[in-house]
Amino acid sequence: MINKRIRPDERPVFPKRAIVTAGMPYGNKTLHFGHVGGMFLHADTFARFLRDRIGKENVIFVSGTDCYGSPIIEAYRKLKEDGFEGTIEDYVMGNHTNQKETLENYEIGLNLFGASAFGATGEKHKEVSNWVFEKLYNNGWLEKLSTPQFFDPDKQVLLNGRQVVGRCPIEGCCSEKAYADECALGHQYMPTDLIDPISTLSGKKPLIKEVTNWYFKLDKCTELMIEEVARLRANTNTRKYQLNTIDEFLKPPYIYVQRKNIEDLDALQAKLREHEIIDEPKKPSITFVFKDLDGRDKARAVLDSMNIRYRTGKTLVPFRLSGNIDWGVPVPDKDDMKDLTFWVWPESLWAPISFSRTYLESNGAPADEWKKWWDDDDACVYQFIGEDNIYFYGIAEMAMAVGLKYNINEEPDLDKVHLPHLVANNHVLFMDKKASSSSEIKPPMAAELLEYYTAEQLRMHFLSLGLSTKSVGFKPQVYMPEEERQGQDTVLKEGNLLTNVFNRLVRSCFYSIQQYYDCKIPEGTVDEKIISIAKDAVLEYERHMYNHDFHRITYVLDSFIREINKHWVNNIKIAENSDNDALRKQIIIDCFYGIKVISTLLHPIAPAGCEMVREYLNVDERLWSWDYILEPLTTLMNENHEFKFLEPKVDFFKKLDCQFGSNE
Repeated sequence: MINKRIRPDERPVFPKRAIVTAGMPYGNKTLHFGHVGGMFLHADTFARFLRDRIGKENVIFVSGTDCYGSPIIEAYRKLKEDGFEGTIEDYVMGNHTNQKETLENYEIGLNLFGASAFGATGEKHKEVSNWVFEKLYNNGWLEKLSTPQFFDPDKQVLLNGRQVVGRCPIEGCCSEKAYADECALGHQYMPTDLIDPISTLSGKKPLIKEVTNWYFKLDKCTELMIEEVARLRANTNTRKYQLNTIDEFLKPPYIYVQRKNIEDLDALQAKLREHEIIDEPKKPSITFVFKDLDGRDKARAVLDSMNIRYRTGKTLVPFRLSGNIDWGVPVPDKDDMKDLTFWVWPESLWAPISFSRTYLESNGAPADEWKKWWDDDDACVYQFIGEDNIYFYGIAEMAMAVGLKYNINEEPDLDKVHLPHLVANNHVLFMDKKASSSSEIKPPMAAELLEYYTAEQLRMHFLSLGLSTKSVGFKPQVYMPEEERQGQDTVLKEGNLLTNVFNRLVRSCFYSIQQYYDCKIPEGTVDEKIISIAKDAVLEYERHMYNHDFHRITYVLDSFIREINKHWVNNIKIAENSDNDALRKQIIIDCFYGIKVISTLLHPIAPAGCEMVREYLNVDERLWSWDYILEPLTTLMNENHEFKFLEPKVDFFKKLDCQFGSNE
């Protein structure tokens, strides 16, 4: 099984082909540091590793701009009020171009960064959206539901999701902001559950109108998802907190009522459909547990009629597929349901299929080639996302993947449904506080950070934060008040391993080989101790990469680089002081071997600097292949091989001018 849990002494098995995706940024914004440092860099590092590990022709890395949805409409509306004269297409395309440029500046090596509304990816996305709808409809997974939608009587318009704000009704939610049917933390609920709704257009409380839309029967998937979570827990390396988050939504429908709001518990229970209660005396609320959503919703009606306030619990509810905004992918006309567009969340879940198909077909592949990447036993799809999106990718996407393959009345065999492998990162905080484009704390933009740090310094730092285990603060000194700047800038710590330690080691080895051996490596064999150190580092690195424990990879690299550097520093002095040419040759052979292995391991993380090392080693791209990772450097060289001459003061891993003289 791909992505199975492995023992410490067991080497992992990687797929023959892999798709890597990174969560799509909305088309109403440029990228802030969390987009890049919290998710894109991790996805890119893993995609680059897989290219080296299984061959670049066997890896496709895709993402793109999420062009549709109410957040974009609302942002565009506000921009128009401020005098913007362009169309919504101009607005979104401008942001898409900006996002793409920023990712390129961070050395994010996407095969395709598409746009769900424009060009070849936009056309393919419409085609795939129609295909998904028809498959789910024919397999019995779709239903028409009339549900409440907010209406602004002052403006005489139905309000889209982001044009209504209030407080999340989910018990225990600490979201800073809740919208019509989804809060900022991804909790789903019906619009009538939103507490204290306000229209952003008029600033007044909106009315409720019934609107009919298509829904996916996600509430019928509880047992299916319980089985899938149990399977993932038992057999795979899926992150535990990710599965725990999914588990929270697999509970029966709950209603929480504070004790102080209940005058007569027995009388209230008599009015409710079949249910159980959880009554823990020390807790302020009594929990009412129902068998299904219908029982819970009838209980809500009873509580509303009695003016009893309550909150609902996390549970699976029908997943809305369509809406009535103009800016969206059209939904096929069916069963007298016309002029609808897809809600942005479901269509963004299958957008990676659209982008994969666009990439493959643009390279001459047949129309069904994508299935070999998404639906074969020897292939795997890795999806890198943020923790707020686990509900959508970990539940809705997985359930719809089953719905595309099985009729709703069939018993699905989950071993035959090739579900993506999710890698959900925790939040990267800004100065220990959650920052997002919609929060009060405005994060620095990703492009702005490149004025103070190089891409490779930031790549090393963000990977080291350990977002696989917890939310971690990003604390660049350049954004701190002068009086709070003490000691080393933490953002430079991991980068200094490249710009200082490894950079000096590589330069020293090149200058020595130029001085003594005419840019040619001496004949000889690598010391067995150095080979053993390298092998241990390679195997540990490989295991951590398989488990997506990127911070542990940085520990391995730190130890390995410092070990080889110490071998150089301690022994070259002895060789120079005693003019011991035999020792000098051995140290150069050993350290160039170390440089070769380190460069291969660093290549997914610091690609530009490592490519420069390869250029000066004057070897081909086999340097990156794991087929040769523990082979001596001479394996990649011909008989008269010479290294490229390194001029004085040339750096492989660079600093910015503003960093010289800073605390290191």
